Amino acid sequence: MTAPASTPASGAVAPASSPEPEPDGTGLARVVASLAELADDASVPRNVRRVAQNARAELEKPRAALDVRIAGAISLLDDLANDPNLPTHGRTAIWSIVSRLESLP
Repeated sequence: MTAPASTPASGAVAPASSPEPEPDGTGLARVVASLAELADDASVPRNVRRVAQNARAELEKPRAALDVRIAGAISLLDDLANDPNLPTHGRTAIWSIVSRLESLP
């Protein structure tokens, strides 16, 4: 006979290790807003603003599946993040956006 699995005395469930997905696509809306800010930032080079605009357009495609849109935007931003002429603050913003895109369901 085996011993039963132990459970916390209070009956509480341990918190999940990953964050809960945001309802109603608010995570995606925040990413799109961040891309819009980056596209309007005059302190980053023109090619960065152009790619941010293209990534935003990729995410807003109406007929494509969400995972396809996210993958397309990540691909565009990943190529840009490897540009040696990219300012540090621009690279940090891109990494932050890519991180949020990767965490979307």
